[in-house]
Order: sequence, then structure tokens, then C-alpha cells
Amino acid sequence: MRKNKGLAMAGLIACCVLLFCAGVGAEPGRFSVSGGYGKSTDNIDIFRIGGQKPFFFRWFESSTGSLSGYYELSYNVWDKSGDTTHGVAFSPVFVYCFNLTDFQHIIPYVEAGIGAAYIDDYHIAGRNLSSHFQFEDRIGIGVQMHRMDFKFGYMHYSNADLKSPNDGIDIFIGTVAWRF
Repeated sequence: MRKNKGLAMAGLIACCVLLFCAGVGAEPGRFSVSGGYGKSTDNIDIFRIGGQKPFFFRWFESSTGSLSGYYELSYNVWDKSGDTTHGVAFSPVFVYCFNLTDFQHIIPYVEAGIGAAYIDDYHIAGRNLSSHFQFEDRIGIGVQMHRMDFKFGYMHYSNADLKSPNDGIDIFIGTVAWRF
């Protein structure tokens, strides 16, 4: 049964990626892929790959910076001593980029977002997340340099008490992204 769940999850991921990438277009810098590694507060290893597509609009443009964002589709693996959970998440993320007049190719930013996730097993390392559906909350800081993006962030997964118990999971993660 677990193997069939894995195949179904792989099929779901492949369909989501194809649909997500179909709208990318040929404009340079309008799509990025990322890889990340982190740990939960109780030492669960987190591996994450994702695709990001930026918003096509900006708000609050000023000499200080501007607010924009991106949509992210990600595949996540949580593992602790062979106890493994796989998940897919989709999140809109808002990003405030700061203007640095002396270093225009270096753009520091802060980000925050809330999205939705589906995990194939809601028991991991003694935690009971109670449902396959989870919310994915995040905050982070980072810097864009040319076509690279480096960030460090905090993520929280829980079902927002839609079902009990709601143990949740807290993650600190570093990510590198490449823009195309």
C-alpha cells in the first residue's frame, strides 16, 4: 500500500509540475527552481525542491524598495531514521525587496506566505499531524545576486486545529534558487 501511495504521489507531482511549467513563457528571469535542506526543531531532516513563478505586478514602489512575490510549487521529504513523509505544497509568497543604489546586482529581501500542503503520512517521528491536509506558513530573509537567490527561513506546518491532535512541525531551512 505504501508503495502505491508513493507512485500516486509521484504522478500527482509530475502533473502539477507540468501544469505549473506550462504557463512559464519564454521571458528570461520569469521562472526559478530551488533546492533546500533544513531541520525541524526535533531533528527531522527536511529536503525540498521547488519551482517558483513570480507575480507580474509590484506594489508600494519607492526608493526603499517594492513589494511583489511568487507562487511556489514544491516537493518535500521529511525523514528521521527511516521514518519518512513525502509532501506537495503550493504557496503564494509575498516578498519585499530592498533597493541598494550602490549594489544594484545584490537585492536583499524579506518574505512571508501561507499555502496548502498534502502529505502522504501524517505520523512522523512520534508526531501526529492528524490529517493529510496541512497549512504551510513561512517567513524568511534572503538575497538575490544575478540569477541566484539565497535564503534562510522558518516554516510551520499544521492543520490549524481542523482535526486533533495538531502536533504541527517547525522547520528552519536554507534554500538556493536559480532563475531562468
